[in-house]
Amino acid sequence: MWILPLVGYVGVVTGFGFLTLAIASGLYYLSELVEEHTVLAKRFLVRLIQGIIVLQIGFLLIDHFPFWPTLLGVFAHIVYLGNMRRFPYVQLSDPLFLLSCGLVLLDHFVWFRYFSSAQQRSYQNMSSYYDSPTDVPTFTQIASYFGICVWLVPFALFVSLSASDNVLPTMGGNSDTVGAGGNSDANQKRGGGMFKSVVDAMLSVSGILGSATGLKRSDDRLL
Repeated sequence: MWILPLVGYVGVVTGFGFLTLAIASGLYYLSELVEEHTVLAKRFLVRLIQGIIVLQIGFLLIDHFPFWPTLLGVFAHIVYLGNMRRFPYVQLSDPLFLLSCGLVLLDHFVWFRYFSSAQQRSYQNMSSYYDSPTDVPTFTQIASYFGICVWLVPFALFVSLSASDNVLPTMGGNSDTVGAGGNSDANQKRGGGMFKSVVDAMLSVSGILGSATGLKRSDDRLL
């Protein structure tokens, strides 16, 4: 068979493309909801961070997770909590924001090494090839831990926070940041969400490339 495998590959690529577009559309909509309901979103994110901290402490006390990686995860979420002080605006050059970006990668690396080493030790202790390792987390459990305890809060902050480089200064604030209470001033520019800014930039670039290659008609061209 030659055609059926090709059709299978095309189907996988097409399905992955539709799935990616669906996720991007959902995140774009969530970003707009956060901009409209900043107080509720801030309350939800604060409760989410606190809940994950409690969950990680539970892993340490009940499931006997390693102390130092757990402490790193708790410290990372405390730093994430510090980014909520000016929610939804963030200064991209803020040391706390930069520290959060570094902690995301470090936390992922530390827990990836831990789970990899735990699985390797369990398979090495097997006496027979037909034995199954005991007390080893499954792929679903590991993926769920990474999704909830490592990546959920940073990803939620990325969708929720707004880059404040285009916000005018307010009373009591510097030239780069503005508090959530300053949104009612008509003379201020409202910073767009970081995720929305990335998507809008990608759409703008794709439109320019489409116009340059002739795949898309430019607006000033007569139809």
